Parts: sequence; C-alpha cells; structure tokens
Amino acid sequence: MNSKKLGKIYLVGSGPGDPELLTIKARRLIDEAEVIVYDQLPGKQILASMPEDAEKIDAGKYAGSHTLRQEQINQVLVDKAKEGKNVVRLKGGDPYVFGRGGEEAQVLVANGIEVEIVPGITSAIAAPAYAGIPVTHRDHASMVTFITGHEDPTKEDSALDWDALAKFSGTIVILMGVSMLPRNVNELMKHGKDPATPVALIERGTRPDQRTTVGTLENIVKLAEERGVKAPAITIIGGVVTLHDELGELR
Repeated sequence: MNSKKLGKIYLVGSGPGDPELLTIKARRLIDEAEVIVYDQLPGKQILASMPEDAEKIDAGKYAGSHTLRQEQINQVLVDKAKEGKNVVRLKGGDPYVFGRGGEEAQVLVANGIEVEIVPGITSAIAAPAYAGIPVTHRDHASMVTFITGHEDPTKEDSALDWDALAKFSGTIVILMGVSMLPRNVNELMKHGKDPATPVALIERGTRPDQRTTVGTLENIVKLAEERGVKAPAITIIGGVVTLHDELGELR
C-alpha cells in the first residue's frame, strides 16, 4: 500500500498582469513551489519570475489551440499531488472569476487532495481602473455585473439573459469576449439597449502596452476591426465609460 503523503495544491490568482499587483502571498507561494502549472494570462513579467528550480508545466489555452485540455490539467494536478509535490496552479486574475478554479477544486477535493485558494485581483476591475473607468460611480452606475464572453460550448442554451442585460442600468463587464463582440453587441441592441450606450475595449489590461478603444454599441465592432483589437481584452458597457476622457489612463 502506498503511504506516500499527498502534496498540496494552491490555486493562485496572479492578478491582471502588472507584477506589482501580485499579492504578497502569491509571490511567496510561487517562489516556494516545487511545481508550477501555468497559462499565459499572468503575463510575461510574472512568468519570467518563476523560480528556475521549479518544474514548470505550460497548461495554456490559446485561440484555436489548447496545450492541455481541462481534463488533462485536472489530471496533472492530481498526479503531481500524488507524487507528494506542493503545486501552484497559477492563473490570471482570480481563480474563481471565470478561471475554472471551482472545477479544478472540485476534482482535487474528490481525490482527497488538500487545496488552498489564493484570490487575485480580477482584470474586471483592475483594467478599467487603469483606464480611468471606475466600474461603479454614484452618477453613472450603482450596480455592476460580470459576464463571460465564452460559455461552455456543450451547453444547449446560453445562460446569459440578454433581455435582462439590455435593461440593466449598471455597468456590464464582459471578460474573454473579443471573438464574440459582434454577437454580444447585437444581442444587447436587439433586446432594446440604446445603440448610443458607451463601450470601452481594454486590451492587455494593467500591462505596459495596455490600450483602450472607446465607442458605442453602434460603432464598437467597426472600431475594433479598424484598430485590430485582440485578446486578452475586456469589454466595459455603460455610462462609466465616459469618465475615460476625463480621467485618462491612470497608472
């Protein structure tokens, strides 16, 4: 009977990309890790700071290509824990904000493996902040909702209530939605959202090359095409976007 002690898995949020927004706890765990299972969302600076003596496993998911499928990532985490290793599963943003951290935690707990969650700053608030766009503001939005631009493709019906979103008077933040921007915009306008509603697209949020494109529901798709907007990017919809012109890039 194998009596080897199981290792521990840390699901670590690395924040939105600016290495100075990495939490103290995340930095310590990365430096102490025996194994780091990572994707590309943490950004080049954070990935370059991983310790040389740690085993590094690229689990990145890229447009049209996955280095490892989610099921394979889950298995790698289980296998490494069974080897007795302490493992950092390094994710961009926060593990539980559209990061599939909840799914990974379920698998690990089901296998009797100890898991610790280390929250990170989500790009949903950090990228707009760096662009001079507060997601809430007393004059513009007392509510904010976060939605994913990429739902589970196996689901028969969308879980997004476009009618409710079109009527929502607060700020809408869409993560991972660049490829679905035309659909998202069309759905909102089809369900009655004012075409003049301000929209911002923020690419590579909090990183040195962050770029913001501002328009309206009516013209943002055209502007995105003209400017060659690419992932990673988030979409901000609502009156708070108008503050970008006043506040500018705050960094």
